Amino acid sequence: MAITRTIHMHDGPGGPFESMAVGDADAGLQPGILFFPNFFGTKEWDFAKAEVLAGLGYKVLVVDYYGQGKRGTDMESSGKLLQEFMADRALVKRRVLDALAELKALAGVDAGKLGTIGFCAGGKCVLDLARAGGDILAGVSFHGVYDPPPFPNASITAKLLICDGWNDKLNPPEAKVALCEELTAADVDWQFIAYSRTGHGFTANGTPLNEDRSFGFQPDTDRRSWAAMTAFLTETF
Repeated sequence: MAITRTIHMHDGPGGPFESMAVGDADAGLQPGILFFPNFFGTKEWDFAKAEVLAGLGYKVLVVDYYGQGKRGTDMESSGKLLQEFMADRALVKRRVLDALAELKALAGVDAGKLGTIGFCAGGKCVLDLARAGGDILAGVSFHGVYDPPPFPNASITAKLLICDGWNDKLNPPEAKVALCEELTAADVDWQFIAYSRTGHGFTANGTPLNEDRSFGFQPDTDRRSWAAMTAFLTETF
């Protein structure tokens, strides 16, 4: 197995975009996974995770949803980029659907077996792609954000796994329930796992867990949620 990284340039509103294709070029046709980063944008952490996914038998596209050269360097700069991006949910919808089209076009991707995972703002992208009717079979959100866009959803056909920190103040209990009610009303095949002693950003190794456990790395939850994702994708594909 020879897993490689290849810069994948693509256009669209706000572009050009510099995403990263990760996979084993010699493996033949494989399921494709869209990988949406957290609000810092694409970085080494994402590429390394994508290589782990590729080792499990997937072709992966790590999505640049901000635009080439637009990357967060700290909480403040990342927050500004995210605010600008999320200010127009119709644009978010367009970009995630465009990213799906780019994944389909990658060499070696089985266009009938597509999925997506996302972290933080990337989890919101996963949900918005499903809400937009993207033809994915599976979507996984890690400590995402749950507020729906201000326009009607398309028919959601994807199975969804939401991995959530119970102490996450960005998603208080009423937001968690609202998402589950939204997905139930849409007759979605969904799973929602809320982890105790866990807040937002529980996959962000290197970020200390704060005193009230509402933000920061939680190694047990990081491990358990990745295992849940692996089982979910294996069952789907």
